[in-house]
Amino acid sequence: MVTNLFWKTKNKTKNLLETPFKTEEEFEKMVFGTKELFQDICLIKRQIRGGNKSSIPDIIGIDNEGNVCIIEMKNVNVNQSIIPQVLDYAFWAEQNPDSIKSLWLECENKPEDISIEWDNFQVRIIIIAPNIHKSTLDITNKISYPVDLIEIKRWAEGNNQILLVNKLELENKTKHTITRGLEEYNEEFYIKEGYNKNSVKEFMRYSNEVQSIIKKQGWSLERKFTKYYCGFKAGFFNAFSIDWVGGKTFAFSFRLGEKEAKKVHIKMTKYLDEWKQARYYIDPEKTKTKNFLPLFRKAYEKISGK
Repeated sequence: MVTNLFWKTKNKTKNLLETPFKTEEEFEKMVFGTKELFQDICLIKRQIRGGNKSSIPDIIGIDNEGNVCIIEMKNVNVNQSIIPQVLDYAFWAEQNPDSIKSLWLECENKPEDISIEWDNFQVRIIIIAPNIHKSTLDITNKISYPVDLIEIKRWAEGNNQILLVNKLELENKTKHTITRGLEEYNEEFYIKEGYNKNSVKEFMRYSNEVQSIIKKQGWSLERKFTKYYCGFKAGFFNAFSIDWVGGKTFAFSFRLGEKEAKKVHIKMTKYLDEWKQARYYIDPEKTKTKNFLPLFRKAYEKISGK
């Protein structure tokens, strides 16, 4: 099937043809050259060979929740037959934490703010292909690992290229078995994890204040709590978040370039080059969420293309 994409501008309409990747190498080069696709993952090494295994995963990374990510890429139509292969990689990762830890320690540009439980980490599987059959999605609902299924297709016009990135998800998806059980990220959870009780209350208050701003502005963002942050997502990328940076301390983080963020005259605490985030520590006695509206707006406009 050939798909056409019509790119309509003010003066004319261009007819773009879908342009498949010619080789696996070209597909990988495009994907890994588009850093925005891995905004939440620190890639620690490509082409990992696991012990005596004859086959190798394309890449291993660590995401900003401390999960070990196994990424498998195929420049072909993918169906459920890929699952045994990636499960084999996941088993290897669980059985060889020291090998992954060594790769992490050797990584020169690893972020400073990721906490990894090397004796109890979660493996996350990511499969990337131009087309993924629904059978693959159905079977991931029956296994214990979190699995991201991402389709990437390309259209071209001259030297310009457009990538369509589609994350497959089941409606009302319910896991039958989960390795650690579903966590409810509420005040009780954060206090149990060792965060300061008063800080947890303030963290939740700021989250609600940001949510109110989003609603008032009419922005299409979804709030998602994790162990380490509260993110506000467009699709599967955070526009901004409130991040834990210690047992008592948390901060606003905005997905902006350093120069972009500095154009808004609010004092930045630090810039996280690994995540392309501008970070601003929050002092509950002084920090007013409404004062950060220019940064919220700029980050939203950047991620939404508006």
